[in-house]
Amino acid sequence: MDTTRAVPGAQAVARAAALLRLVTSAGDEGASVAELSRRAELTRPTTHRLLSALRSEGLVDQDEATGRWMPGPELFLMGSVAASRYDITAVARDIVRSLAVRTEESAFLSVRRGDETVCLLREEGSFPIRSFVLSEGVRFPLGVASAGLAILAFLPRHDVDAYLERHPELPERWGGAHGERRLRQRLAETQSHGYALNAGLIVEGSYGLGAAVFDRQGHPQWALSLTGVEFRFGPDRLPELGRILLAHAHQLTTRVAAR
Repeated sequence: MDTTRAVPGAQAVARAAALLRLVTSAGDEGASVAELSRRAELTRPTTHRLLSALRSEGLVDQDEATGRWMPGPELFLMGSVAASRYDITAVARDIVRSLAVRTEESAFLSVRRGDETVCLLREEGSFPIRSFVLSEGVRFPLGVASAGLAILAFLPRHDVDAYLERHPELPERWGGAHGERRLRQRLAETQSHGYALNAGLIVEGSYGLGAAVFDRQGHPQWALSLTGVEFRFGPDRLPELGRILLAHAHQLTTRVAAR
């Protein structure tokens, strides 16, 4: 059953929630009405009306100088309350930092949220050439960035099948490498190696490596990942990077289980 039709007002709530996700993923620069309207697939008047309603509740704010929309103060208060249950950044921060120090690459912690991953932490490595595909708040569908690929690979088979049925648009939006056959091949490779490799499929020349982090029930709920330029992820270095990444992911999984 489509609950957005069965429950009165659910469609408006779903649209407002989608806008909130887009605003929070836009980063420090915020997003314009035109950008949000296009990405949410809403008309500009509808987008502006919903944003104005969210602003009146303190959930979004608008920069007076640029007119761009940003997260509001009420989101911070709500997030602070929810963090005690869902946030693992406090126990993960030193592990992400250690991963960046050991590899000299940029290291990240991402969390699964529905059919997406959201980046929670970023720690820069010491290597001077960096990839800027990922930063705090950025979202990717499962199976696209290395973090989401690692999580998707360790979900039950029926969950993977259902996800692919829900998202036939992946190859059109993210390129032919994200078609079902090739994506399933990468999932199998991830299961075999224990870590996921994104070989420049989002931005050419920018590589990513991801490993799942599991909750107490053994579900892949988070991921640690590394990003860098292509020549830093060559066959001579990749196994060592994978070993270090898996060791840190195992350490964080152990911490999560002990909380």
